[in-house]
Amino acid sequence: MAAEPLPRVIIIVPAWNEQDSLPSTLAEVARAVPAASVLVVSDGSTDNTARIAHELGATVLDLPINLGVGGAMRAGYKYALRHGFDYAVQLDADGQHSAFDVSRLIVQLQVDSADVMIGARFAGTGHYDARGPRRWAMKLLSRVLSHVAGTRLTDTTSGFKASNAHAIRLFASNYPAEYLGDTIESLVIASRSGLVVRQLGVEMRTRTAGQPSHSPVKAALFLLRAALALAVALTRPKVELTKVPSE
Repeated sequence: MAAEPLPRVIIIVPAWNEQDSLPSTLAEVARAVPAASVLVVSDGSTDNTARIAHELGATVLDLPINLGVGGAMRAGYKYALRHGFDYAVQLDADGQHSAFDVSRLIVQLQVDSADVMIGARFAGTGHYDARGPRRWAMKLLSRVLSHVAGTRLTDTTSGFKASNAHAIRLFASNYPAEYLGDTIESLVIASRSGLVVRQLGVEMRTRTAGQPSHSPVKAALFLLRAALALAVALTRPKVELTKVPSE
């Protein structure tokens, strides 16, 4: 009796000028999930991100201009769909996400019969904290999106998530590129297309190098921009997705 083939997993790493943090991130991926394929999407980087990723053995998509995380991830999902991967995991290049949680996310996808599994802060694991307007916004967004998804979600702005083949197919053609589209809007699109979204508590770390994308000065604007992103997501037409039965 032939053994079932192992699922094909791809780690998609969107990276914009992450030459300093990328080596340690890819080294951890190699230790944690050695059987997974790694795709680094250099999002219009002006440093050596693409060269370093290539030298470290990753497949590289070197985008000529900066599209933002959403645009980079759509390119990654298109690659995953074209090459027939069973699971795709979005992992930040800056070291905030632990590659040792990748297998946990995929296993939980299977246990929960889910299509998208969020690696969630504020879910009883780790000590990550956000303060002020940003934290208030996260709580409000989580409350609204929990209603949309029909399940309790505590971290709807997490960029660490695993997707199965159904979600890969949806995201390859419908992944939003707007601000917060890769988090908030993508979850709305998935839920309204009939996909099952769940979460798993993970511990996140501070970035290993470089600067965070949002300074404390800009934190007060997060609530307004997040609310606008959610409003846009909820007004978009639903995407009809016919699931392909698993063989």
